[in-house]
Amino acid sequence: MKKLSINLSASILFLVSMLTFSVSATEIINIKYADGDMTSIVRNAIGNAKSKDIKLVFEKGIYNFKPEYAIGKFLYITNHGNGFKKIIFNFTGFDSVAVDGQGSEFIFNGALMPFIFEACNKVSIENITIDWDIPFVFQGDVVDVNPAEHYIDLKPYTKGFSWELIDGKIIFPNIDGFKFTKLGSTLPHNKKTKAIAYGALDMDLDPDYVEKLSNGNLRIHQKSMPYFPAIGTVLNSKGDRENDRYAPAFLTRNSKNVHFENVVVHHALGMAFLFERTENIKILNSGVYIREGSDRVISATADATHFANCKGDVLIENCRIEGMYDDGTNVHGTYVQVIDVLDAKTVRVALKHFEQMGFQFAGPGDEIWFIKSPNPQRAEEGIVKNVQTVNEKYSDLTFTNNLPGNLKSGDILENKTWNPVFTMRGNTIKDHRARNIIIKTPFKILIENNNLSSMMSSIMLRGETFFWFESGNVEDVIIRNNHFTRSAYGGSEHAVLNVSPRLGKSFDQTMTYDRNILFENNIIETFDNRIVWADRLDGLIIRGNTIRQTFTDNPLFPDAFMFDLVNCDNIQIINNTYEGKNTNIIKVDSPSSRNLVIKNNVGFKN
Repeated sequence: MKKLSINLSASILFLVSMLTFSVSATEIINIKYADGDMTSIVRNAIGNAKSKDIKLVFEKGIYNFKPEYAIGKFLYITNHGNGFKKIIFNFTGFDSVAVDGQGSEFIFNGALMPFIFEACNKVSIENITIDWDIPFVFQGDVVDVNPAEHYIDLKPYTKGFSWELIDGKIIFPNIDGFKFTKLGSTLPHNKKTKAIAYGALDMDLDPDYVEKLSNGNLRIHQKSMPYFPAIGTVLNSKGDRENDRYAPAFLTRNSKNVHFENVVVHHALGMAFLFERTENIKILNSGVYIREGSDRVISATADATHFANCKGDVLIENCRIEGMYDDGTNVHGTYVQVIDVLDAKTVRVALKHFEQMGFQFAGPGDEIWFIKSPNPQRAEEGIVKNVQTVNEKYSDLTFTNNLPGNLKSGDILENKTWNPVFTMRGNTIKDHRARNIIIKTPFKILIENNNLSSMMSSIMLRGETFFWFESGNVEDVIIRNNHFTRSAYGGSEHAVLNVSPRLGKSFDQTMTYDRNILFENNIIETFDNRIVWADRLDGLIIRGNTIRQTFTDNPLFPDAFMFDLVNCDNIQIINNTYEGKNTNIIKVDSPSSRNLVIKNNVGFKN
């Protein structure tokens, strides 16, 4: 009996072991290549999964996806247009989900949202290229301009593009019922490099009328033309601001442990990678850029990467980021505004920007900073006990302890819990609209060994208590060993490093906001004067940088200063080297001069 008991116990242990293995094993779903629309195949593969741990493995090929049989959902998507979206890969509530394209290309047609990951504990995406057969833009070569008669002549692109001229208006792309009836956001591009043209400014084009000339060119008439682009440039339009961000290529939210590797986005109908309230993110050896050999001048129609109220560690490493129509990366929290104090522990707050509607600002257990005007600095803290959603704009937050006694309407709240540690290393970011990097997190930021070239400021640190309402002020930043080339070549005034909070009228505009930045051992080769432009910054070390003036372009702002400091404190400019003709080196106001240290620099007077 004793021997039987031992054998029985061993058998039970074996069965338990096998059961554990079965429960924890990942369900592998192999997708075989097929011609035609793959939407239903993918939808059924995900919908019929038997496990909460799945992996889709695609046989290498070029797969096509169309909207007709896509999943439809109403979605609130931060920094995009809210509404009913057609989704191809819909992953919700998985313990782990992986997709391996094995080098496949996914080609989308029409108004589609390729991927959403929601409430997933682990996400891994690799070896995939994303593109659209027809981009959601209009594009033409500038062949003539006439400022006196207020028109631009364009030779429109037709192959690979979709548009019609109807009743004097350019309608595009007119696919799957989706169309723009105004050109909207428009910029000229260098035809050879595809970068935004030197000195260009954003235009919002809404032509009075468009006529087709006998040679097939289009004459765009607009009396309120913002400016006239140079002949030979490529003009690109992405539509009106209300509709030009349909959806990101990849939306990940309320998830954690996310890993993208060898994923390339050639086009997106909004951002390429968007993360909301997601923890621990890696984007490695990936890219957002125009397909080689394409005559397009735009990749994603908005940011390449965007992180809204994320936490944990965020890493972007060894990526190629080019051609998008907004920032290379934007990392931020969200300010909400106090509308009313309802009782001793409850406050009603509002989301303020039209593209924040429906965003989840906080959840139970989150730590919140109270920021009370006129002081823009973080003050008391509270822990959320309960969130009662009123509608897409308003929420009632109840805290475990009493609210600060002097909290009032118009003050703002910031979520302390949902902020990341951010690292950006070994990337190339260039030839796109806006800034290379814009960051707002109080935790450690490391930007190193990147190659950066920018239309606007290369690195911008800007919390905003109005308009975008993107929090918050930085407290620990290292920017080192980067190579900056041809910075701030657009028509508006920017800098290589621009620290510039944008605070509402109720806040003191002289108090420091950001702090503790090290700008060290960078190589800067650019044509214009501005290198560091800082406002309301406490603690900046500019050390060991090599700055070389280039002469491929004329300075856009020749009277600007290399280092321009306003309402700053504790600034050091030491051991830097300058090679160039600029004599406007350092400009400081009285507050900035109090604890200013300038020494051991070469090429300009200390």
